[in-house]
Amino acid sequence: MSDCCLINSTDEKPCPETERAGASNCPECGHPGKAVETKTLKQMVQPQHLELASKPGFLFCRTADCDVVYFHPDGDCLRKPDVRVRVGLKETEDPVPVCYCFGFTEAMAVEEIRATGKCSIPRRITAEVKAGNCACEIRNPQGSCCLGNVNAAVKRVMRLMAVENPAALP
Repeated sequence: MSDCCLINSTDEKPCPETERAGASNCPECGHPGKAVETKTLKQMVQPQHLELASKPGFLFCRTADCDVVYFHPDGDCLRKPDVRVRVGLKETEDPVPVCYCFGFTEAMAVEEIRATGKCSIPRRITAEVKAGNCACEIRNPQGSCCLGNVNAAVKRVMRLMAVENPAALP
């Protein structure tokens, strides 16, 4: 386990190794990218893109409706079809992954919240992290801890469910 998984994290924290100065903007959506390690990129891309993924300096595009997943400041882009996994931040149809190490999806959070009014997924992930069982830096397309994304997804689901059916939640 690397330092990218911080216990009790409420926001995504980048791995120290991936922090780079001079972040660039996505050539498609114009939003700033987040640095991602080459080892993460190599795990994520389809085999035909391994040579391109070997080039250091790629960034992850966090914009939900942008088809670009990774981009390089020199103009190279890798899009959703170029990666091997569904990128949770960019998906709207189930299964929407929220945790790549332990296989949690947004639908699992919805199901648990409907059944109990709360969600234990963040606590369960935290326990696995404490046990040294995560590998976010290579399994998560962002190359960093998923707890921020998981917590955000749980909050979003709770808000939506409260609006749709306030009596369903305690």
